[in-house]
Amino acid sequence: MMNPHERVKQIEENASLPAGRGERFAGYAVIGLPFSSGHVLALRRFPASSLGAGYTSVWHRDPSGGWTFYSTVAPEQSCSRYFGSQVEENVDAQIRIEWDGPENFRVIADCFRPLTWEIRLSQTAASRLMNAAARLVPDSWWQKRFMLRVMAAAARWFLRTGKMNLAGRTPNEQEFKANPQQVWLVKSSRAEVSGVDLGPVGPLPAQARLNDFLIPQRGIFAIARSFLESKDRVVLTSYKKEPASC
Repeated sequence: MMNPHERVKQIEENASLPAGRGERFAGYAVIGLPFSSGHVLALRRFPASSLGAGYTSVWHRDPSGGWTFYSTVAPEQSCSRYFGSQVEENVDAQIRIEWDGPENFRVIADCFRPLTWEIRLSQTAASRLMNAAARLVPDSWWQKRFMLRVMAAAARWFLRTGKMNLAGRTPNEQEFKANPQQVWLVKSSRAEVSGVDLGPVGPLPAQARLNDFLIPQRGIFAIARSFLESKDRVVLTSYKKEPASC
């Protein structure tokens, strides 16, 4: 099996949209990573997007519960299209993902609110078992809510993620289906936001969420694709602040 860096290079070179209706994305992600200090980070890198150009987004929740979304494209073309009603600030940023080994990478957002995030991945017997099972799932089953509930429950018990929802509604009321098709665990991580060290990783007293989307209590890196409901009217008025240019 390829290591995560090899899989990422393959995706970056040959990104393609999954078949289906609605709005679709394919790429890789840190589904979420909580820090004992109350901070939360997440990463979405989708080289293939049905909305236009591929993009990178970093999500940051501070200990008070306020979310900031960094993105390389406008909010209506990225994650804030679906999560914006719970986002306090959208930041227009240049985001780089730099690998310095098969399982180690850093994320750097260059802007007025700089972010640096270092991540080391690993595999365990449980994650290998989950990946082996995922390879046996027929492609059509990834769209079935029952199957997604089974997979979310398996992640909760085998990977100790806390409760997971792979289908539900976003804060902007679009239906979503998430397909993490291959996973690694975050072994260790260090991050700074605006010069503040976020401290050690660790589960939160109350699991972070964005409406039905639950942030895992343990860091998960995934090769993933997402399916979201198309809506003619996207609730841009829900954004509390326009994107800030770096």
